[in-house]
Amino acid sequence: LVVLGTTGEAATMTWEEKAQVCAFICEKVNQRLPLVLGLGGNCTAHVLEEIVHLSDTLTHHFSAILSVCPYYNKPNQEGLYRHFCAIAKASPVPIILYNVPGRTGVNLLPETAIRIKRACPDQIMGIKEASGKLDQIKHLIEIAQGEDLLVISGDDSLAVPVMKAGGAGLISVASNAWPEQIGKMIRSLDEGMQQRYGKIIKYLFEEGNPGGIKTVLNKMGLIENVLRLPLVPNSPILQGQIEKEIASLD
Repeated sequence: LVVLGTTGEAATMTWEEKAQVCAFICEKVNQRLPLVLGLGGNCTAHVLEEIVHLSDTLTHHFSAILSVCPYYNKPNQEGLYRHFCAIAKASPVPIILYNVPGRTGVNLLPETAIRIKRACPDQIMGIKEASGKLDQIKHLIEIAQGEDLLVISGDDSLAVPVMKAGGAGLISVASNAWPEQIGKMIRSLDEGMQQRYGKIIKYLFEEGNPGGIKTVLNKMGLIENVLRLPLVPNSPILQGQIEKEIASLD
């Protein structure tokens, strides 16, 4: 279970709010399954400070950190390498690198990911790959063989192809609403299920994330459809399309 990842509004939360979320989830989960904490940023020094601040919580409650590539300032590959090596050396738990160029503006190349892994072999656990570039992901899986590096799909829409290419799983948006179904799809590599959920997955991202999944959870009666500025709820047209698609999945 990923806590304070980018499918949410962690970027707009205070550290007091983040601490409340962590405490709540740790209490409710009660060590029944592994927890991963989203912890990253575009200032390496600030990320290191946060790791020190949360060191005790990480050590006792979390199995890994999911750390996104620095955003906006767009470091080159050497900058990415040094950034993640610094985080790995400071962290009391393993790191899952998170490559999502559509959000960060920078692409962590496969060779750089392997270089980081080799520099910090015990601390780099895997990489969440959300580049959307299947050829790049397949290349990473190929060169990661023998490196003990988990290559995890970060795109629901590419989950089955990535798994069939040798990927290690999926960190999912859609599973917030359909955990059993998406879990079954991943375990069975069912292309039919991937196609069945393809339209709703497309809708989830049509006006940005997490607006889509919040609409779904709202239509299911699980949450209020409230987002924190600068994010706003999906347009009425998209909400209607999502509601119709949810009904077709029942």
